[in-house]
Amino acid sequence: MSYFTNIMVISLTAILVENFVLVKFLGICPFLGVSKQTKTAVGMGGAVMFVMTISSAMTWLVQKFLLEPLHLEYLQTIAFILVIAALVQFVEMALEKLSPALYESLGIYLPLITTNCAVLGAAILTQQKGYDFVETVVFGLSAGIGFTLAIVLFSGVRERLETSDIPEALQGFPSALIAAALISLAFFGFQGLKLG
Repeated sequence: MSYFTNIMVISLTAILVENFVLVKFLGICPFLGVSKQTKTAVGMGGAVMFVMTISSAMTWLVQKFLLEPLHLEYLQTIAFILVIAALVQFVEMALEKLSPALYESLGIYLPLITTNCAVLGAAILTQQKGYDFVETVVFGLSAGIGFTLAIVLFSGVRERLETSDIPEALQGFPSALIAAALISLAFFGFQGLKLG
């Protein structure tokens, strides 16, 4: 398999086959919390995509040029969380200056990207899979695209649910959980794709 083909397989796998939210069930907190409106879902998806891509690259560099040479691999999780936290602070400051409305609508969920297990999961998975730097960046970006795809799809469904005639017992969060389960089930259909 050529290097380009391998990159494409990594990308499609991260977006569809092993979608972080709908298949691996990572990053559920912002997925459920920020998906009531498509505008905020797109903003959160963009922020997570940026942080996931840059943090995957940065954590790969930290692992290869700091932790491994100094035999400090046991500090991987702590080091990765520090890198992610610094990036989230940067995103938070940038959004506050560039888009105050989006900053306000994301609220508490923006700083929660620091502890978003999808972001940390992407950084750790690239190490476990032994990806090189380019593969790591592609995986981080693709996982972020998959997260954004999931949250935007779900926000569209939730917006439709707001105007639908739903039995009283299922209104609100119960119908949202049922919708999330159905979208997740649809994404499990991609498991049949033979990539690579």
